[in-house]
Amino acid sequence: MRVKQVEAGPAGAPGAVDPDAERRRGVRRMKLIATGFLAVATVVYVLAKWADSQDAGAWAAYVAAAAEAGMVGAMADWFAVTALFRRPLGLPIPHTAIIPTKKDALGASLGDFVGENFLSADVVRTRLRAVGIGSRLGTWVAEPANADRVTEQAAAALRGMLTVLRDSDVQAVVSEAITRRAEAQEVAPGLGKLLEKVVADGGHRRLVDLVCVRAHDWLVEHGDSVMVAVQGGAPGWTPRFVDRKVGERVYKELLRFVTEMRDSPGHPARGAVDRFLGDFAAELQSDPDTRQRVERLKNDLLARPEVQDLIASVWGSVRAMMVAAAEDERSELRMRTRASLLSLGARMATDTRLQAKVDSWLEDAATYLVTTYRDQITSLISETVAGWDAEQTSRKIEAHVGRDLQFIRINGTVVGALVGLLIFTVSRLAGS
Repeated sequence: MRVKQVEAGPAGAPGAVDPDAERRRGVRRMKLIATGFLAVATVVYVLAKWADSQDAGAWAAYVAAAAEAGMVGAMADWFAVTALFRRPLGLPIPHTAIIPTKKDALGASLGDFVGENFLSADVVRTRLRAVGIGSRLGTWVAEPANADRVTEQAAAALRGMLTVLRDSDVQAVVSEAITRRAEAQEVAPGLGKLLEKVVADGGHRRLVDLVCVRAHDWLVEHGDSVMVAVQGGAPGWTPRFVDRKVGERVYKELLRFVTEMRDSPGHPARGAVDRFLGDFAAELQSDPDTRQRVERLKNDLLARPEVQDLIASVWGSVRAMMVAAAEDERSELRMRTRASLLSLGARMATDTRLQAKVDSWLEDAATYLVTTYRDQITSLISETVAGWDAEQTSRKIEAHVGRDLQFIRINGTVVGALVGLLIFTVSRLAGS
C-alpha cells in the first residue's frame, strides 16, 4: 500500500526527497538481513538433522540444537517486533498492533511523561540555574558585534510594528486615553500651584516684558487706528477738532503708560499684575467657583474638534519620528540603545548580584509559564497524537525506529542459538 506523505512544506514540493521513503528503504534492507539470519538458521538446522540421521558424528546434534534455538529466538523476536506495528500474519491475536490500537493512550502517556519530567517547576529551575543565563547573556551582549545585531533586530521589529499598526486605530486610542485622563483629573489646583511657583520665582516677568514691548510697537505702528477708534466713540454733537484733540491726547497717554511700564521694572502696573496673578493662583487652588469655571473651560476645549484633531495628530508625529530614528543607523535612538546594551552586558558579565537577579527573574518567568500552561502543553501533545491516522502513525514510527528494531531479531537469532547450544551441552553433560 502506498503511504501518503503527511509532512507539509518543502518536502511536499515537486521533486523534493521524502525522508520517510529513504527510512522505509533502510527498514526493508534490515528486514531482509534479519530474515536472512532466520533462513540461515533454518537451513543449518535441516542440514544438521540430516547429518545426525546419517551418523555424521556428535557435532551434528550440537549444531542442530543451536540452529533450532536460533530459529525459535528469531521467530519470537519477529513476533514481538511485528506486534508493535501490526497483527502478525493478520491474525487477531490479543495485545498485538499496539501502536495503532493504543495510539491515543500512548499520546496521553507521552504528554504526562513530558509534563512530569520536563515541565515541572523544580526541573526548570534546576536546569536554568545550572546554565547561568545571566552571565552568558551579559558576556554575549557585551560584544560590540552582538550589541549591533540586537540593536538592528530591535529597530527592525520597531519598524515592523509601526508599519503594521493602523494610524486611525492608534490615533483613536491615544485621543481617548488623553481625553479620558484629562476629564478625570481636575486641572485647576495643579495650574494654581504652577502659577504660584512661577510668580514666586519671577518667571512671569519675561512674559510681561514681551507683552509690553509688543504693545508699544503696535501702538507706534497703529497710532492712527487708535485715534480713529477714540474719535469714533465720541458723541455726535462734539466738534471734530475736539474729537481729534481728545484722540491724540488719549493715544499719547496710552503710549506713555505702555512705554513707562516697558522701561520701568518697578512700575505700579507691574506690581498690580504680580498681585493679580498671585491672587488668581490662590483662587485656582481654593476657590470652588473659579475651579468650576476652569473645569468647564477645560471640558469645552476638549470637546472642540480642533483639539481632538491636534491630539490625534500627535501619533502621526511620534510615529514618523520613531520610524526615521529606527531606520537611521546613526540616530540618537539607536546609538543610545547600543550604548545601553553594551553597558548592561558589561555589568551582567561581571556583577554577580545582577546575574543572580536576572537568573531569578528568568527562573520565575519560566516557572510561571510552565506551571500555568503545563496542562495546555501536555494536552497539545495528546490531542495532536490523537488526531493522527492510526495506520499512518504506525508506518511513520516504524520508518524512524524499525531499522534498529530489526537488530533485535538478529540478536535473538544469534543469542538464541548460543543459549540453545549451551542448554543442549549442559543437558548432555548432566545425562552422561
